[in-house]
Amino acid sequence: MSYTELKVKIKPYTAETAEILIAQLAELGFESFMESEPNLLAYINTTTLKTLPVDFIGLVGLPEGVIIDYELNAIADKNWNEVWESNFEPIIVDNRCLVKASFHADTPKTDYEILIDPKMSFGTGHHQTTHLMISALLNHQVEGLTVLDMGCGTGVLAILAEMRGAQSVVAIDNDEWAYRNTLENIANNNCKRITAHLGDAALLKGMSFDVILANINLNILLADVNAYVNSLKSGGTIFMSGILKDDVETLKIAAEKAGLSFNKVDYRDSWAMVAFRK
Repeated sequence: MSYTELKVKIKPYTAETAEILIAQLAELGFESFMESEPNLLAYINTTTLKTLPVDFIGLVGLPEGVIIDYELNAIADKNWNEVWESNFEPIIVDNRCLVKASFHADTPKTDYEILIDPKMSFGTGHHQTTHLMISALLNHQVEGLTVLDMGCGTGVLAILAEMRGAQSVVAIDNDEWAYRNTLENIANNNCKRITAHLGDAALLKGMSFDVILANINLNILLADVNAYVNSLKSGGTIFMSGILKDDVETLKIAAEKAGLSFNKVDYRDSWAMVAFRK
């Protein structure tokens, strides 16, 4: 599987503009992002890129006065780990959960230590939405419950759910690279109660869960919210992220129309995580 790197130079560069651009690119199919001011690096499956319009960057909505220059570069699979090893630092969420790679040494002790070698998959905890989801999971009781990690990326949320005592966990992603990476990370963390699947919300038919974790993007959340509701047990909770603050009301309206009740919303920078109950 080959990937292409999009290097975007943002003028003037602000964290908020970068976040808006990330959200827009994610909706086009870009999967992983790294900020290196004044540049934003975004990665996409080359096959997916070929399905986009030639001037796909013109579909991105930017704040008034912002100018971007960009270039596309093919990257070899073998170079991805080198990129991560030079940029991926351990993170600690709420002083309770450490997310680290296999090459990190002398890291602090926490309640939960998750080993993630991310490769091309999204979800190390560095992005605000993954951080929000980890924090939500740390503060929600899942012991003895069934959990779904929808759009699992690296599988970090599924792994944490098992560590926190979930009875069983299903992890689903429609990207083959993410699926394979989830399998690797499940093995590296000695998890025994996680089942990973390659696919989308169509796989949920006939499944039911006490807790659903969906960190994807607004368009997919809106398209699949009914499938999530059908798979959520009565009294269950769903946590959804991958959205900006400005998207909260849109998601809330769709979720409530589908039969969910608003529970809470948390923010990190310009990003949001919204919880609903059934």
